[in-house]
Amino acid sequence: MAARTLRIGLIPGDGIGREVIPAGRRILEALPASFKLKFSFVDLDAGFETFKQTGAALPDKTVDTLKNECDGALFGAVSSPSVKTEGYSSPIVALRKRLALYANVRPVRTVATAKSPVDLVIVRENTEDLYVKEEKTYDGPDGKVAEAIKRITEKASFNIAQMAGDIAVRRQRVRDSGAPSIHKQPLVTVTHKSNVLSQTDGLFRETARKALAQDAYKNVKVEEQIVDSMVYKLFRQPSDYDVIVAPNLYGDILSDGAAALVGSLGLVPSANVGKGFAIGEPCHGSAPDIEGKGIANPIATLRSTALMLEFMNEEAAAAAIYAAVDANLEEGKLLTPDMGGSAKTDEVVEDILKRL
Repeated sequence: MAARTLRIGLIPGDGIGREVIPAGRRILEALPASFKLKFSFVDLDAGFETFKQTGAALPDKTVDTLKNECDGALFGAVSSPSVKTEGYSSPIVALRKRLALYANVRPVRTVATAKSPVDLVIVRENTEDLYVKEEKTYDGPDGKVAEAIKRITEKASFNIAQMAGDIAVRRQRVRDSGAPSIHKQPLVTVTHKSNVLSQTDGLFRETARKALAQDAYKNVKVEEQIVDSMVYKLFRQPSDYDVIVAPNLYGDILSDGAAALVGSLGLVPSANVGKGFAIGEPCHGSAPDIEGKGIANPIATLRSTALMLEFMNEEAAAAAIYAAVDANLEEGKLLTPDMGGSAKTDEVVEDILKRL
């Protein structure tokens, strides 16, 4: 069988994004020939630095190239201005909308030998909720009043719940193949606050239930959790959860909080996923305090690269990357400062490359 050639857009963004995205390229280039994959790359611009240089945080050329030339992409990190900056808005939020990347998928897991193992995925709706950014401020009888629109649609809720169901089925398929796991049965936990927000979160809850009632998910157990209770239980009993699906804001909070379960945001990957396209994106920010010091943790990016490959139907290649990363963490000799070590970014990358 001939090798499959994939063209990957590389968008380092700001700060340490420019230090870790090259690690994603290197791991792809180092994949063994047995996977029959070849890669070409295109460097693309986005971010606050790009905005300061060009006046556009997300140039049209970047979007057009991703749409017309690329099979997937890696996105690094974005700096946010500390004061309101006219004309600037987050390029990753805009990119999600312009490429219809309606799901943000965030796996959170420890190595299998951890004292308290964690192995879950948070599936966050990516396009609506309070993130439609429709706000207004006006004068009321008792002073200023600020309002924000929370928008939940049936279509987006159905799509994200279906994505969660597909991930639960795929995770079970991997477990059935013999991969070590703390779970025995696929489970999706629908997270909401419909006891208070009966129309918006009520629509999300009802639609998610409808999506997960399809025959494709007949072997997936479905449960619900109110979001405040979800936060408590997630930290108390993380091993109880397999796949968690939530509207945009709740998913954002839960996924960042869940990173504490594994010790560092520098370990947590994500993918922005739509119909036939995925962008791998580490969950950490641009970290200006360590920019240029060569100590950024590359593991979130390497795992995000593997996650991108999963959504490109290259699960075996993704598994090889995950295994190499886990072997590095299991040994624990080369860890970056956020993990309590003193290793440099390049040292960690070299060690993981050798393990491939």
